[in-house]
Amino acid sequence: MDNYIVSARKYRPTTFRSVVGQKALVQTLKAAVVTRKLAHAYLFCGTRGVGKTTCARIFAKTINCEHPTPDGEACNECESCRAFNEQRSYNIIELDAASNNSVDEIRSLIDKVRVPPQLGRYKVFIIDEVHMLSTAAFNAFLKTLEEPPHHAIFILATTEKHKLLPTILSRCQIYDFQRITIEDIVEHLRYVASQEGFTVDDDALNVIARKADGGMRDALSIFDQVAASSGGNITYQTTIENLNILDYDYYFRLTDALLDGNVPEALLVFDSVLRAGFGAQLFVNGLSSHFRDLMVSKDAATLPLLDVGTAVAEQYARQAERCDKAFLYKAMDLSNRCDLDYRISNNKRLLVELMLIKICSLGIPQEIGRSSEARILSTPSTPAANPRPAVSPTTAQTNKSVVEAAAQSPSAASEPQQEYGQPRTAGEEAAPAASRLQIPRPQVATPQAKIPTRKIPRISLKHGVEPDPSETPVATVETTVEMNEPFALDALHEAWLRFTKKIPTETVLVQTMYLCMPQMLDATTFEVVVDNRAQMDKLNGRGADLMAFLRTELRNTHLEMRIREREREERQKAFSPGERFVMLAEKNPELNRLKDIFGLELS
Repeated sequence: MDNYIVSARKYRPTTFRSVVGQKALVQTLKAAVVTRKLAHAYLFCGTRGVGKTTCARIFAKTINCEHPTPDGEACNECESCRAFNEQRSYNIIELDAASNNSVDEIRSLIDKVRVPPQLGRYKVFIIDEVHMLSTAAFNAFLKTLEEPPHHAIFILATTEKHKLLPTILSRCQIYDFQRITIEDIVEHLRYVASQEGFTVDDDALNVIARKADGGMRDALSIFDQVAASSGGNITYQTTIENLNILDYDYYFRLTDALLDGNVPEALLVFDSVLRAGFGAQLFVNGLSSHFRDLMVSKDAATLPLLDVGTAVAEQYARQAERCDKAFLYKAMDLSNRCDLDYRISNNKRLLVELMLIKICSLGIPQEIGRSSEARILSTPSTPAANPRPAVSPTTAQTNKSVVEAAAQSPSAASEPQQEYGQPRTAGEEAAPAASRLQIPRPQVATPQAKIPTRKIPRISLKHGVEPDPSETPVATVETTVEMNEPFALDALHEAWLRFTKKIPTETVLVQTMYLCMPQMLDATTFEVVVDNRAQMDKLNGRGADLMAFLRTELRNTHLEMRIREREREERQKAFSPGERFVMLAEKNPELNRLKDIFGLELS
């Protein structure tokens, strides 16, 4: 045991060809060695365990090799290569900037730079974790880094390039090391296992590779940990037990329960996860990843994005056939929201269980599961059955000022309301030209003809997602009798506001309808004056649904709507207190009497 060396050190690459997962970058360094076009400073960047320091050492050995191979590899036979391999080379100096980050350390390094190499062409300085140097040390190092002696080459390595000064970055050739892919890690672990005489399971190696998160050093450390606990027989089960990883089986069982709408089974699976010692947030994150993997398994084009073993990939393919894309999209959204709300929740278990219940309900076609858009035109048979809309606090004041303005004036309250509804005769003058919404009136039934049915198109945020075949049609407007009942302007306003309750998610349209109340032009045509083109487009987009709703509520099939953009001179301006009083006094003369009684003066 005294001679035991961890795999990360024992199998550390010593040549360019043995470097894993950095093919393009290694090829560039080898070309620089072959052509002898060497820069005076290099910066190797990347996450931990991707080979920055390893490549720096190999590169330093190769550029001092006396007899490099034609493809840019070191010969490992000359005196310079042997001295490096035996760790006695004075031409290659390594410095850990994390523990040598002061100005004095950099000044000592600068003194060493002036000394020419004892053997070979170059003196190479490898500075690891260079971002840990202090600002003063960086400034002291700048001049030497920009114009070093011809025999000096600097190789800087860092995991946090953004912390380096721009003046340092501009003086270096920058090489970004990429994260090592799962396939490359699995292949290298398989090679290490064969060298050590271990028996391994491909699914176990895949779990280790995913746990390493793109770092080969982490993968080899995890491999040693699992190999030590399993006695050299590395299986999938022993791997997930040692690494405290949730088994795929939990997620497959849970997804089956969610697809079947089996809430008790889903809650029991979650409880078994908690009893096994796993955290609820880890479970939620794993469930989100599981839904994502199911989504990429449904399409052959995205199948390469599934980083799992062959056996697990087959399970994903089978379960993906049961899942509808719309279900997966909604499930991913719910699990992501649960993850975001987890930290601020006081009852975390209840939060996760509510998420599971909501996902279960996605697969159950029922009336309560339909969105508000789907029920927008599902109105009762009589208008009186519709309650008044619940106005939000932000729009209550606007609603009150528009709808109840007439009620504030005693004179207006005493006058009878004018009734509308009789169609305009041919001799009447037409209303001014405006953006008239071309909405066909419902056909009147005749004894000989079948009553036609017009279906209203569904407008939803789900546009672009494949339709769910289980969903019922949005609504159907069916008229059997021509209606021409008279109505008051207040009734039109009330029906207008009731429609906003059916579209609570369309906030822009709701605000537009509160601000732009309809006014009658003649017996059957009303006008809506909007402030801009965006409001007009919103009303036009919902015009068919809105008119069908109003005609049903007011029981008048001749009702028509025109939309017009407000002229510049019509736009409201800001009033001073005096102007506001005069305007209100014109509507309510009692204000002048009140002013005289109390002797009030306007400032």
